[in-house]
Amino acid sequence: MSSKRIFVAVLYLFLLAPTVVAHATDSPPKAEPAHLPADVTSHQTLDLPGRVVRFTATAGSVHLTGAHDAPLTDIAFVAYQAEGSDAATRPVTFVFNGGPGMASAWLQMGAIGPWRVPLNPSVQGPSAPAMPVPNADTWLDFTDLVFIDPPGTGYSRILTTDAEAQHRLWSVDGDIDVLAEAVRRWLDQNKRNVSPKYILGESYGGFRGPRLVRALESDNGVGVSGLILLSPLLDVHEESGVVDPMTWVDLLPSEVAITRARKGPVNRADMADVEAYAISDYLTDMLRGGRDHAALNRLTDRVTGLTGLDPAVVRRAHGRLDTDMFQQLEQPGQVASVYDGTIMRPNPMPRELASQFPDPILSGLAAPITSAMMAIYTNKLDWHPDTTYHLSSDAAFAAWNWGRGLGRPESLTALEAARSLDPHLRVLIAHGLFDLRTPYFTTVRMLRLLPDLEGAAPVVLRVYPGGHMFYFGDAARAALRNDAKSVFDPGTVTEGSP
Repeated sequence: MSSKRIFVAVLYLFLLAPTVVAHATDSPPKAEPAHLPADVTSHQTLDLPGRVVRFTATAGSVHLTGAHDAPLTDIAFVAYQAEGSDAATRPVTFVFNGGPGMASAWLQMGAIGPWRVPLNPSVQGPSAPAMPVPNADTWLDFTDLVFIDPPGTGYSRILTTDAEAQHRLWSVDGDIDVLAEAVRRWLDQNKRNVSPKYILGESYGGFRGPRLVRALESDNGVGVSGLILLSPLLDVHEESGVVDPMTWVDLLPSEVAITRARKGPVNRADMADVEAYAISDYLTDMLRGGRDHAALNRLTDRVTGLTGLDPAVVRRAHGRLDTDMFQQLEQPGQVASVYDGTIMRPNPMPRELASQFPDPILSGLAAPITSAMMAIYTNKLDWHPDTTYHLSSDAAFAAWNWGRGLGRPESLTALEAARSLDPHLRVLIAHGLFDLRTPYFTTVRMLRLLPDLEGAAPVVLRVYPGGHMFYFGDAARAALRNDAKSVFDPGTVTEGSP
């Protein structure tokens, strides 16, 4: 696997083609002339076990302008606000998915919104029933929710015809600037400026999270009380090279967890031996190289014992099991999802060395997630834009500007700056144990390297059985909700050692 392929595979958190090259193109995104309809607000009631939740639901958009007040973009949102609450004390959480190039429907319809589409990626695919049902695990009990779709995703539209402005919308820094402004404008328009504010980001949305906090604080006069990151990639450089040993160190615990899950339930505590091996003997034997036959023998024996793979294959790979190899070899004749390696499908192209099949989670669930979101817009929110809804935008990812120079973007600096500046900032990071796209051990390892900020609230790390979208599992979704509640309760002290 080339360094470029690893870089793209890790960053392409929610789009289909793992071989798409991430670079800025000469073709800017096209402006969309259609106007979005006016905001629509409705009163809703949610009947849940043991409680009734009454709230207002608003579907609409925030109109942003660029230089000389020229139209720039319309940012579509769906906001749910509890009725009868005090705006001065009621939290409001702004929710972003990943990609870059993905709408927020995954989190809204899969995890925390008032309605959810029940999905089981182990056995369901594109034809799965898409009828939304009341979500007993909604976060509306303790926070209002604003789901935001970045430009070019969902119903959000790019309006500017200026090529430079268009390119900036699909860039690391421009994306943060426009989303931070959209958050501030929503707060202004809804008179929620003094409410406690929180950011929730999944995948590339987790990369956005710390940077959004800093942009809101420094450029928009908006303080943030808490940050929740789901399956984040915090430092792109950590996953950028074919000879970077940390790539394989980070993957090994998830790969072994997937193997062990074939035999029964597995949680992170069961992986202590693999984590210890990954950052000790595994790393040092890799660094010795294939010419050290004793080291290669040790690698082959131990990795084979942990994974059950063919020792000849493990030896030929020098113990470095990339995702393509593991996806196809872990269960012969089957191919695993990169988003949850425990979920398998028959391999439609067994002669291919690299997996090219549609992923059973990403490709398999995109249709029911989209259909469920359309049902919410049409039947619940009564908002009917005369334009196409994009759950994902291949164009956004293909045109994304990651920046120039030797360095690659990271969010750890922004995270630590925010925590240093505000010791009351509460941070929860959650991963799925079986995720091969953004392995949990990357975050574990990086958090261990961060300085101990005296007086700052600790970063809480949780690892749930499940994959990249671990919330499709009922137990993990309920556990996430329970852990998230502590972020919103300043009287709760939750420790979470990485």
